[in-house]
Amino acid sequence: MSLTIKVHFTSTTYLNFRSKPSNFTGYHTKIRPKPIYHFNPLTSTSYKPRKMQAPVQSSSTSVIKSSLIEPDGGILVDLVVPENEREAKTVEAESMPKVRLTKIDVEWVHVISEGWASPLKGFMREDEYLQSLHFNSLRMKDGSVVNMSLPIVLAIDDETKEGIGSSSDVGLVGPRGDLIAILRSIQIYKHNKEERIARTWGTTAPGLPYVEEVITPAGNWLIGGDLEVLKPIKYNDGLDHYRLSPKQLRKEFDRRKADAVFAFQLRNPVHNGHALLMNDTRKRLLEMGFKNPILLLHPLGGFTKADDVPLDVRMEQHSKVLEDGVLDPETTIVAIFPSPMHYAGPTEVQWHAKARINAGANFYIVGRDPAGMGHPTEKRDLYDPDHGKKVLSMAPSLEKLNILPFRVAAYDTVAKKMAFFDPSRAKDFLFISGTKMRTYARTGENPPDGFMCPGGWEALVKYYESLQSEEATQQPAVLSS
Repeated sequence: MSLTIKVHFTSTTYLNFRSKPSNFTGYHTKIRPKPIYHFNPLTSTSYKPRKMQAPVQSSSTSVIKSSLIEPDGGILVDLVVPENEREAKTVEAESMPKVRLTKIDVEWVHVISEGWASPLKGFMREDEYLQSLHFNSLRMKDGSVVNMSLPIVLAIDDETKEGIGSSSDVGLVGPRGDLIAILRSIQIYKHNKEERIARTWGTTAPGLPYVEEVITPAGNWLIGGDLEVLKPIKYNDGLDHYRLSPKQLRKEFDRRKADAVFAFQLRNPVHNGHALLMNDTRKRLLEMGFKNPILLLHPLGGFTKADDVPLDVRMEQHSKVLEDGVLDPETTIVAIFPSPMHYAGPTEVQWHAKARINAGANFYIVGRDPAGMGHPTEKRDLYDPDHGKKVLSMAPSLEKLNILPFRVAAYDTVAKKMAFFDPSRAKDFLFISGTKMRTYARTGENPPDGFMCPGGWEALVKYYESLQSEEATQQPAVLSS
């Protein structure tokens, strides 16, 4: 998939480039496992915190009113059990029938519990599942509609279903056997895998990474219900301090007195074309009259396919990009988006955009072939590269999110740097695909000067060198007579 980059702005009336901005007022980059409020290497500490308005408490959630954009449904869901209730809830969960979760199931528990999928409050019951699968949206009790393009479901097998019996609540157990959550008022219904795959990906071709990893081996039943998470999800991988929840991100945007937040998702290392785009976006927002636009650089941190660069390597590479000054640490927040990756193209990009609304971003950069991949059995893209941005500009219930104007970036062989594509001298530009970039790093060949900052490229090369060393040690010994 090419790393050509585009952003697109919607032609609807929701984005007025001549309007005045809101009157809201409000790195050293080595990775260390410390929280943002003490020290986070990829966030600036140049602004003094201002007094935040206390959230309005409800029976089960906290209302977090963004200064820039409201979360879907008006309420940011928080499903983590208060600390003073955890012991009693854990004892209660121990007596319930158990459902064992996979690693990816736990990632979805994380996503739901922090409000990325607000107003969803648990794994989908059948009516929510069917609305998401067929309409890419959910209708609320008050008649309003929110975007929800990906079903967020939990699969169980026949044996687990039989063990649950007539119980209305179950305990959710992690891969290591630890109690993670309670699922209440459950509903069990049939898991039609073929229908789910066909409607989510638009194909049932073999080789879809998420399908092979998650859906094919899953049980034939889905279980939905209201989620209560016994404690915050942690991975203890040295990167938890980057996993900022929507609530934490909203507070940080307010602390920095951001009057615009533009989100950029990626699952690849940052090259200078990405940086050009992000810096140019901030420049355009300033020209529109905004005073302090903040970039949310938001790499995806859940499941990714085997040949993608691992999260820890990407985070180290991103830190080098800030350390080398390619992006400004004063106006950039780097945080991990915990969602698993589906590679479902225009369907999935709606989920990515919706989640950033809940995190407090009011602008979203959409690139070429967002959430796409090569066709698993044919030599072509699985999705039309332009359909993602077109769908996003028309998607129901995403109108409040501003989709930014597109430009194309490629390597300028004359200027020897990444630059915006000039069709009048098209022969001077080189489009370097993600596959080509990984091939450069794997073979030790340097990319053209100016493609990526030296520190970032070094981090990538070191990863592939270590991978090759590991593969070499795993080769079976060849016996000779």
